[in-house]
Amino acid sequence: MSEFIFNPYRRQSPSWDDPVFAPFKNDDIMPFHTSLPGYHPTPLIALPALAQKLGVKEIRVKDESHRFDLAAFKVLGASYAIYRFLKAHLGAEGESVSDMAELVRDLLAGKYAGRFLFCTATDGNHGRAVAWTARNFHQRAVIYMPQGTVEARIRNIEAEGAEVNIVAGSYDETVRRAAKEASRNGWQVIADTGYDGYMTIPGYIMAGYLTMFREMEGIVHHPDEPGVDLVFLQSGVGSLAAAAVWYYVHRYGSNRPTLISVEPTAAACLYDSIRYGAGEMTVAHGDSKTIMAGLNCGTPSLAAWPIIKDGIDLFLAITDDWAAKAMRTYYHPEGADPQIISGESGSAGLAACLALLEDSSMAEARRQLNIGSDTRVLLLNTEGATDPVNFAKIIAA
Repeated sequence: MSEFIFNPYRRQSPSWDDPVFAPFKNDDIMPFHTSLPGYHPTPLIALPALAQKLGVKEIRVKDESHRFDLAAFKVLGASYAIYRFLKAHLGAEGESVSDMAELVRDLLAGKYAGRFLFCTATDGNHGRAVAWTARNFHQRAVIYMPQGTVEARIRNIEAEGAEVNIVAGSYDETVRRAAKEASRNGWQVIADTGYDGYMTIPGYIMAGYLTMFREMEGIVHHPDEPGVDLVFLQSGVGSLAAAAVWYYVHRYGSNRPTLISVEPTAAACLYDSIRYGAGEMTVAHGDSKTIMAGLNCGTPSLAAWPIIKDGIDLFLAITDDWAAKAMRTYYHPEGADPQIISGESGSAGLAACLALLEDSSMAEARRQLNIGSDTRVLLLNTEGATDPVNFAKIIAA
């Protein structure tokens, strides 16, 4: 059964001064992304027929299945973190790195080819993003993936020129294995989860996700007030959700929209930390058996948690049947709404929206949020069909 909890630790006007959050203030994030080959803002798609059916004013979907050629948002964080790492290390070696455009051109041209090897653990999308960035910057990558990862996600990473190693264990065990091998071999870890002794790179990754929200400025993110009331945020370890919280707090303050964290019930580490951890990080209580592979994370990111704890309004944990229903809803749209291709994790935002609006167990949450015909909803489709076999089975059901 899907579950919810309102955040008793939410702060009206939070501020975060830890150095790990300093990258959020950088002014080179979006300029860096726009300098990459193939960059264009991903579309913001309106679904008026679905909104009418569900009894809300608007539903808009930021469709990250069109992000570069990778069908997922993760490259925004991985590419920016790798760029900032290279800038720091090349600068320390005496290279001229002060001009961002020049440095990016040099990296893309292979001026510093083969100097570094990047390593990470992944369920698929983040590892592909690391491998893609490494290839484009003429560096090497080794990617660790948990046992049971679908073949298509493995092949997608190998197609970017990376070495893939399968770990007999969970995602959290894969993170530990990648960190161990990187330390032993002198590789640089590019992980999107923070842990003791490893916080700088996750800070850059979270900051890289700001581009997604800045692309919506002038459309739903107006100068003085948000043009949206509810924002549903996929929350694996919490990095994307933390970036969203930072963006909305700093842009709108106490006038920010309601921010909703979405996780699978089988791996709801943020939800469980709020409900059972007395506001402190705890491991997920579920069995980690979920089709939402990109959200199958047992431990929150230490880098993201302070922002999550202070800024998320509502935590939802949803069952897999809602994710499957959301994939079909996107693929077989209402009325004249456009079709959206969404994978299991990509559909989680809509899945949570459907559960919140349709599940009788969510009636109290609906009442407290005062959802009605004037409510404007923002969803993030964080991935396309990254597992084509399972995608075909689900949409055909």
